[in-house]
Amino acid sequence: MPISPLGNLTAEQFLAEYWQKKPLLIRQAVTQFDWLPELSDLLELASQDDVESRLIERKNNRWSCESGPFRPSRLKKLANNDWTVLVQNVNHHVPFAAELLYRFDFIPHVRLDDLMVSYAPPGGGVGPHFDSYDVFLLQVAGKKRWRISAQSDLSLEPDSPLKILRNFQPEQEWVLEHGDMLYLPPHYAHDGVALEAGQTWSIGFRAPSAQEMGGAFLDFLRDHIELPGAYADPGLQRPHDPASLPPAFVEQVATMLQGIRWDEATVREFIGRYFSEPKSHVFYDGPEDDLDEEDFDQAVGRRGLVLDLKSVMLFDENRFFINGEPLATDPAAATALRRLANTRRLPAARYDAAALAALYDCYQNGYLHLG
Repeated sequence: MPISPLGNLTAEQFLAEYWQKKPLLIRQAVTQFDWLPELSDLLELASQDDVESRLIERKNNRWSCESGPFRPSRLKKLANNDWTVLVQNVNHHVPFAAELLYRFDFIPHVRLDDLMVSYAPPGGGVGPHFDSYDVFLLQVAGKKRWRISAQSDLSLEPDSPLKILRNFQPEQEWVLEHGDMLYLPPHYAHDGVALEAGQTWSIGFRAPSAQEMGGAFLDFLRDHIELPGAYADPGLQRPHDPASLPPAFVEQVATMLQGIRWDEATVREFIGRYFSEPKSHVFYDGPEDDLDEEDFDQAVGRRGLVLDLKSVMLFDENRFFINGEPLATDPAAATALRRLANTRRLPAARYDAAALAALYDCYQNGYLHLG
């Protein structure tokens, strides 16, 4: 059982007293690391096409921001201070980063986003800013000074490539060392500056705007509704004003559009698809040696299964979604699939035919792998 990152607090205490309410500093939240990357490891990730990365520099009090992938020669030109390399979705590429991210499963998986790693030499940071989502900031090696504020003035510097607060007024300050972690609710102003070369591992959460979800839901409806009939006006009469919208035309169109309906089941399916859908740069590779169903059954019995690091699996009662797709399953498969979704793995065992059928399709798509 993974050690909780909340220190002496229970998940229930944290959710009741701090979640989306006030900041929390936890000393030595994470003390054991199976992966401690060097700068070279992060730069290697930042050079890959399927990894989102950014380079932020501050020169002569001016900010700049470049997006990766980066050539090694670009990163060799960096100064000794005042820059930051950020690598998104490290949990897609490093098993320990994924395991650490899912230690935060006291928050539903549907809200988990990614684990981002940023490296900064002395003076490095991204400026005073705020996030629209909850975030845990874990210090890994080195030291960083964090200043935070609950200020209501969130106006930004004009003409800046970054969302830098124009008038940051810090209220609290801490120095975080290796293993220390700071939780911040949404819209809490903060500024982190490296005192020694080190990393910040940011555990972020999804909080899409109503506008974003509304647009996505309308796209979903467009692909899932069927409106019968077509416009017709056999009783049309010559108009007095040809350019005017005829009331009968407006009424008929309004009646046709009333056929666009949804219910809670429609919303649940949309949520399952939307919140498990991979980002545009994410791809899956099927198995190199594709087993047939019988051999797959035998292999699962010996080795078990693990979800791909990039896979997101959610469920709603007996409906399951993986990477934006619904799984067609028999109710008999529900127990095994719930366990896979919750723990991201299944132990070596014999599973019933219904579960194996669903698992085999996911295996062929590269959504999961033999343990």
